[in-house]
Amino acid sequence: QVQLVESGGGLVQAGGSLRLSCAASGTIFRINSMGWYRQAPGKQRELVAGINTGGSTDYADSVKGRFTISRDNAKNTIYLQMNSLKPEDTGVYYCNADLYSFRGRGSYWGQGTQVTVSS
Repeated sequence: QVQLVESGGGLVQAGGSLRLSCAASGTIFRINSMGWYRQAPGKQRELVAGINTGGSTDYADSVKGRFTISRDNAKNTIYLQMNSLKPEDTGVYYCNADLYSFRGRGSYWGQGTQVTVSS
């Protein structure tokens, strides 16, 4: 059974930094891509940053230059370094993985971690 476990959320003042981690565990044959999404109150979940097996990355325009996604393939883990945080970055951050397991190809989500940026 595949699980994604996030950590690293919390409360920070505007201008501060946080680092999120997401580890995928279980019988995983191959991870195609992983990414971070966030959902603010009353808004739809949106892609924040993604990274594929080759290391290519993609960012939402709102976080470019401030957030950096990275990946440790040996540990099936991704990280999101968030700098110069703004109150509008507040939300629940979810990890997602597109991967192959015994069940074939599937999309998996973590439980989410709260990030709150105070002004």
